[in-house]
Amino acid sequence: MKGVHYILVVHLLVCVAPIFSQDFDFFYFVQQWPGAYCDTKKSCCYPTTGKPEADFGIHGLWPNYNDGSYPSNCDPDSPFDPSLVSDLLSQMKVKWPTLSCPSNDGIKFWTHEWDKHGTCSESVLDQHSYFQAALDLQSQLNLLHALTTAGINPDDRKYSFGDIKDAITNSTGFTPAIKCNKDTARSSQLYEIYFCVDTSGTNLIECPLFPRSNCPSRVEFPSF
Repeated sequence: MKGVHYILVVHLLVCVAPIFSQDFDFFYFVQQWPGAYCDTKKSCCYPTTGKPEADFGIHGLWPNYNDGSYPSNCDPDSPFDPSLVSDLLSQMKVKWPTLSCPSNDGIKFWTHEWDKHGTCSESVLDQHSYFQAALDLQSQLNLLHALTTAGINPDDRKYSFGDIKDAITNSTGFTPAIKCNKDTARSSQLYEIYFCVDTSGTNLIECPLFPRSNCPSRVEFPSF
């Protein structure tokens, strides 16, 4: 009986493991400035659909834990299927463009984001809901408008990091985390902006944990 009981317990644990693996505490919603992505030694390639708009594009919607760790690749049996988001593809090409080389249509980028991050939120969001949530958040935040309204423009000039953060906070009502990268001249430039979102993928929240910022006191806002 003990042997049978052990087998039943192991079988139960195996069955429920995928459900446990999808637990998480919040999302990071991450957007990137295409001018900063492209203005590095690595450079970039425009999508096969053409040069993206000069706007913050979606990088991803990433489930995270409050201790700083995160789940990944939670469900290999749920691959990205473009047919499930066919009504969103035209928006994704504009708001979630790929800049990786060689030029491509974005399917590889979206596949990576779904496989690594999206599958870990399946207990809340199916594939269509996941991509729709990210698109809705991008529209809600409108980061470029927040910055230009404050006189911070993508004109290759350097701006106060504090002013950039304040402009976004004042416009959105939530404190962002901001990351920088280096241009070809090794100057720090505005690259990625993080917000925290509750586990529904809908509501912005104050971050329980901020990723470490690597930006100096003055940051270049590169043109695109």
